[in-house]
Amino acid sequence: MSAAPGTTSDTSAISGTRRWAMLGASTLAQGAAAVMIHGPAFLIPALHDRVGLSLAEAGVVAAAPTVGVMLALVLWGLVVDRRGERFVLLTGLGATTAVGAVATFVGGTVPLALTLLLAGAAAASTGSASGRVVVGWFPPERRGLAMGVRQMAQPAGVGIAAISIAVVAERHGVGAALWVPTIAAALAAALVAAVVVDPPRPDSRAEPAPNPYRADSYLARIHGVSVLLVVPQFLVWTFALVWLVQDRGWSAAAAGSLVAGAQVVGALGRIAAGWLSDVVGARMRPLRWVAVAAGVSMGLLGVAAGTDSAVAVPLVVLATVITVADNGLAFTAVAERSGPAWSGRALGVQNTAQYLAASAVPPVAGVMVATWGYAAAFGLAALFPLVAAPLVPVREETELV
Repeated sequence: MSAAPGTTSDTSAISGTRRWAMLGASTLAQGAAAVMIHGPAFLIPALHDRVGLSLAEAGVVAAAPTVGVMLALVLWGLVVDRRGERFVLLTGLGATTAVGAVATFVGGTVPLALTLLLAGAAAASTGSASGRVVVGWFPPERRGLAMGVRQMAQPAGVGIAAISIAVVAERHGVGAALWVPTIAAALAAALVAAVVVDPPRPDSRAEPAPNPYRADSYLARIHGVSVLLVVPQFLVWTFALVWLVQDRGWSAAAAGSLVAGAQVVGALGRIAAGWLSDVVGARMRPLRWVAVAAGVSMGLLGVAAGTDSAVAVPLVVLATVITVADNGLAFTAVAERSGPAWSGRALGVQNTAQYLAASAVPPVAGVMVATWGYAAAFGLAALFPLVAAPLVPVREETELV
């Protein structure tokens, strides 16, 4: 039986060059989604100063895309398992482009939040699909590095958003700034259409694969650890720029440049973490190391911000880099343990759990900042990774396959 368009049943039919091209397309797709999902956080200064929203209200608007992601991830994962990666990437990125274009013309806080929620739901398509392209086409001994490259798309996308959306919003308004993620999604869709081919999948006539969640608690523990680790990550992503502008007196352009630079370094850190996991032959040991480092860096940042120390700015860069390093490790481990028949849904659950926590961070942290200040928010966030570290299932990890 011949393969359907955009699929193949033989890994040898794909050259190494094509694999890396598909990795590039998957990375761009995830990066474009990150700009759409996380970019509204950099609208907070404009929403606060130009539109007159409180920090908590602006945080709700910024969190709207992550709520959309949370609601759609598992459904997209199910579609990936049933229809394939290419179909989901093209459908999702096309919808992201269309809804993003609508958002540029929307007026009013509630309509804007609802439109961004839909944009986030569409962009959620890249989560499972682009990850499955990487896991499906790269062997275990290169998968950590490849997934690290793919996972660098998220901090890189946040960096692009920081350096572009905040400045465009400050100079030309919220609507103009939303063209940045809209155009990025359109470009990603075009590249996916050109190079992505679905990786091999089990024969649909074979006996259904067993539910990996019934075997042990390994996947559930990774989900729980990832939820805890996402709190400091999203706190820094959402409020680092606002903190620099409001507490440190930086301009939006200068603060955006620093945040963007930190995100670039964070993206490289994800690659390094993935490479390290290939070298040590495990994903969980490096994940525990990252959790400990994240807790220490956030605690030091809280102290430095509270004492108005000059070292607070370098520490916010360090915290930005460390708090993003865990995602690729957890994502790869979930895909490897769940297998090709279940990885779409398992990755959907993984990201849903993360975004459930992430969607609460901006409004809750906004209230905390308004009540107790940035230093308290940074310091309290340090507790989450320190709780996560002993929960990482190091002993339950099996040989990479």
